Order: sequence, then C-alpha cells, then structure tokens
Amino acid sequence: MRVLLVEDEPELARWLGKTLSRHAGFVVEWAHDGQLADRRLATESFDAVVLDLGLPGMDGRSVIARMRERDDRTPVLVLTARDSLAERVGSLLDGADDFLPKPFMIEELQARLQALVRRSRGLQHPRLACGPLTYDVATQRFSVHGETLALSPREHAVLRALIQKSGEPLSKQQILERVFADDADVNCEAVEVYVHRLRKKLAGKGAQIVTLRGLGYCLEPEQP
Repeated sequence: MRVLLVEDEPELARWLGKTLSRHAGFVVEWAHDGQLADRRLATESFDAVVLDLGLPGMDGRSVIARMRERDDRTPVLVLTARDSLAERVGSLLDGADDFLPKPFMIEELQARLQALVRRSRGLQHPRLACGPLTYDVATQRFSVHGETLALSPREHAVLRALIQKSGEPLSKQQILERVFADDADVNCEAVEVYVHRLRKKLAGKGAQIVTLRGLGYCLEPEQP
C-alpha cells in the first residue's frame, strides 16, 4: 500500500515512515509542505494520505479541499495536535475520512489506515482476493485454498501491489513506485524477474498475471 505522509516535522516523518514500512509493509513517501503534497497528489496515485493540518506553504485543510475539487477520492487521515471538536468537525466537512490526534499509538494509525483503504474499495473484511488466491491484510499472508503461498519478501511485495488492484493493470513504473520506492537497486528489469517468478508459483493455482500491451501487468482469475 502506497501512502503519502504530509508532515513538516522531519524526525516524526522519518520515524513514521520506517515504522509503517517495517510493521505494516506500507511504502511511505514524504512531503514536507502542503504545496509539494498538492503537486504530488495531482500527478501521482496513492492508496491513502496521512496529513498534518499545520503545514507551511498550504495548510492541510486546503490540501484536502483541492483534492476533493479534483474528484480525488483517495482516503485522507488527518494527523494533528489540534484536538478540538471544531477542528475535527471542520476537517471531516472539508473531506477528510478520519482524524487521529497527536500523540497516538502506531498500532492505531496502522489499523485506521488499513480500514480506510478497505472501505474505499468497498471491502467489509481485511482480505483481498483474486479467484482462490487471498491476501489477509492482518497477517500479511497469501494463501490458496487455505494453504500459505511461499514467497520471498520482494515477490510478496509485488503480488501485494497487484492484488490490491486486482483486475486493473499496473505498469512497471507504478510497481516500482508502490513497492520499491526506497530500493535504488531495483529497476524495471527486476520487476520483470519478480513477475516471472510469481507466474511460476501461481501456475495452476487459479490466479494469473497477464501482460496487457502498453498498460502493464494485471492479476486476474484463471479462466477454466
């Protein structure tokens, strides 16, 4: 899951990014001010946004307002020290999806982010599925007909990105941005290698990765 963290405190941003990546497998990218966040959100795709309100350049509520004006429905979790009723209500009316005051527990932030993404996709439980292939968000485990699918960490990350967009194509560049943003040694050719390995491991298991010319890779159920 690719998350844009908009926070002007560098130490907090670094800690959040590392913790969410290590414990939840999120790919966290950081914007330190509202204007930079607005530019990135206008041109890039994220699964969720964690947004401080007191930002330089453009405040958080303006960032939300501009997102919704563009019909950008990416879920937004407001993370701020302004814990007043008026601030909470105002943020929600501006288009925020959830509100978590500082200080907070990282486990709650992780759970709230996962819930927001599930709701944004119309899911009622923490599982993603493509045919008999399922991914349990809580345990971060892939399984086929109840049996765990053995994957390397990078294979796991690529397949997670594909199942999160099951039925929709992801280009190699989008996979790089979602999965390997912090890995300078991974390039488009490496993505091809991981997809090749995944195809072998999924063979005969009811789900397949197909190549859509000019669009990218798509995870879909195998046709009988």
